[in-house]
Amino acid sequence: MGQSEPMRILKRWRYVGVWGPDLMLCAGVVRVGGVPQCFWAVWDRERLVLRQRTRMRLGAVALLDGFVRVRDAGVAIDLALAPAGEPVAAESVHDGGGRIVTRKLPITARGTVVLDGRLVAIDAPGLVDDSSGRHARETAWEWCAGAGRSTDGRAVTWNLVAGIHDAATGSERAVWIDGVPREPEPVAFSPDLGAVGDLRFAAEAQRARHDRVLFGLIESEYRQPFGVFSGTLPGGVALDAGYGVMERHRARW
Repeated sequence: MGQSEPMRILKRWRYVGVWGPDLMLCAGVVRVGGVPQCFWAVWDRERLVLRQRTRMRLGAVALLDGFVRVRDAGVAIDLALAPAGEPVAAESVHDGGGRIVTRKLPITARGTVVLDGRLVAIDAPGLVDDSSGRHARETAWEWCAGAGRSTDGRAVTWNLVAGIHDAATGSERAVWIDGVPREPEPVAFSPDLGAVGDLRFAAEAQRARHDRVLFGLIESEYRQPFGVFSGTLPGGVALDAGYGVMERHRARW
């Protein structure tokens, strides 16, 4: 154990993303030391409406194993999650001694979303991200995740990252083809988050937030747009259609 590790507070989060052609959503529960947070967002592509909330307390979002439940601000989300592929896990020693771990699981989400009285049935692919560890005081990463179909009709899901769990091998990078993961080579994100290598991204709606709590002891700044992917995934898989998110995140914790 590195000498600096005991000084680092434990961080834990679960994030669920669901990405379909009509509606995309995410929900998360985060604990940084003793500071809780939950959030959700729904991007209604049919009506071009983004609804979202972040709460510095728990309760509005419940992310149990295999289930998502949200009750907040006129929005109700009830989804059952079924595994749609093999999980990918990674463990790293982060910046001088802190141990961090993550597990990514492709899923199929089925259920309903109610937006201001309008019920939408959901049957779409997605990803569950379970992460924890004693990350460096200053942590930054770029992340991309999504799902869709290849030009030859196969189901694809992907998780790409730079800045965290991004070693040349044994990383969290994964491209699932019909549920079977492959680890691509390291990736580079464009400055405008418009591409990861040959995978192109067209942003449609964006979550963005800057939080400072405990007099600035803990700080988080991110932007995470929902959008549409095209082009080629790392490893040479050409997309017919793809939906998901990009993210750039900087944290002091």
